[in-house]
Amino acid sequence: MPRLLEAAAFLLALAAIGGVAPAAAAGGLFPFPVHEKVLANGLKVVVIPFDSPGIVAYYTVVRTGSRNEVEPGHSGFAHFFEHMMFRGTERYPAERYNDVLKALGADSNAFTTDDWTGYYIVASSAAVEKMFEIESDRFQNLRYTEAAFKKEAGAVLGEYRKNFSMPFLALFEKVQDTAYTTHTYKHTTMGFLADIEAMPTRYDYSLKFFDRFYRPENCIVLVVGDARPEATFALAEKYYGSWKRGSHVVSIPAEPPQTAAHEASVPWANPTLPYLAEAYHVPGFSTTDTALPALDLISEHLFSESGTLYKELVIDKQWVDLLQGGPDQTRDPGLFNILARVKEPDRVEEVTTRIRAALDELKTTPVAAERLAQVKSHHRYAFLMGLGTAPSVARRAAQYLQLAADVGAIDRVDDLYNRVTPAEIQAAAKRFFVPENRTRVVLAQKQEAKS
Repeated sequence: MPRLLEAAAFLLALAAIGGVAPAAAAGGLFPFPVHEKVLANGLKVVVIPFDSPGIVAYYTVVRTGSRNEVEPGHSGFAHFFEHMMFRGTERYPAERYNDVLKALGADSNAFTTDDWTGYYIVASSAAVEKMFEIESDRFQNLRYTEAAFKKEAGAVLGEYRKNFSMPFLALFEKVQDTAYTTHTYKHTTMGFLADIEAMPTRYDYSLKFFDRFYRPENCIVLVVGDARPEATFALAEKYYGSWKRGSHVVSIPAEPPQTAAHEASVPWANPTLPYLAEAYHVPGFSTTDTALPALDLISEHLFSESGTLYKELVIDKQWVDLLQGGPDQTRDPGLFNILARVKEPDRVEEVTTRIRAALDELKTTPVAAERLAQVKSHHRYAFLMGLGTAPSVARRAAQYLQLAADVGAIDRVDDLYNRVTPAEIQAAAKRFFVPENRTRVVLAQKQEAKS
């Protein structure tokens, strides 16, 4: 059950004055209590007690990803800062920071996506204050020289070349570049190659990027596991209370509706099976619109291992050895991506035709109510099965914090899934799976590439 609107309004009111929110109401999909506090500088702190004696997962959610890279020629900086954040401060230079983590026996890393950057430490709950100390220090006092910046920029370029030597990543780089004309989702999280190559000359811009986005009102600290809310809030106030709020407001360009089908190819120098990708523009994340849940249920119905199209193309006909599809869960309108690796190059067009026919069948033949109920049940079960440890709970919660700044969004979205009917599945198929909304890209060995 979703939270009552009155309760949500009450929590928001408390947050606005820096108050402490009570535990989340029981009965929703997310089964753990959620405690929140917003500091005077805008930093949200979320504590989720979880039965993991002696262990906590400490996340810092930065609500900035490649989506925020709006200046032409400056893509890739969100991912770049994931690297630079490990360069240290005056108090904790990189080697000392790493020594502290080793002494704690911590698992620590970071990642960047289109919409956010996540930093995490998993360690003993006895060390939670030390986590607050070292993380608050680097988020407020990061320091690096121009020489260190240039060295890391070279490492990022090497990472790009390594990653995009893989057909799968090169294919989806082309899909995004072809499907989008205006929005910053046009480039991948790593950025355009030309921008990465130019990055060593943009030291001053890097300082500006950090000053804009690494601010308390743009970040959320999440602690999951063996933690007491009030004590955790006190540590947050102690270590983050003096962090200065920023003032930058980013304006993300909206993607106009696609009005004609897009086609592209990626000629591949090395031997490979052909890859077929098709993408359709779909809505972004919402806690009120059932369109994205309907599309997600379509992905389970057709493309999962129990899916009807998967059984046909992978198991029965054995035309492809990889088939997957589903919508992005992004803050702004994203893509419903379909990927197939075709076992025989001459069958690329047949596979294309069959995928499109399966999508068209959804428009004319409603999904059986029993089948839809099975798909919904599997969706809920899979979500709950992913909540077995403090780190896995933290990752799930962090995903919704970056999307909506609210763990309670999990329950509201679950309510949307419950409301999806066969008619809404049909309506979503009719609305989105149309030729003028489609982008098709084929990656194949050079002599097999289709124009």
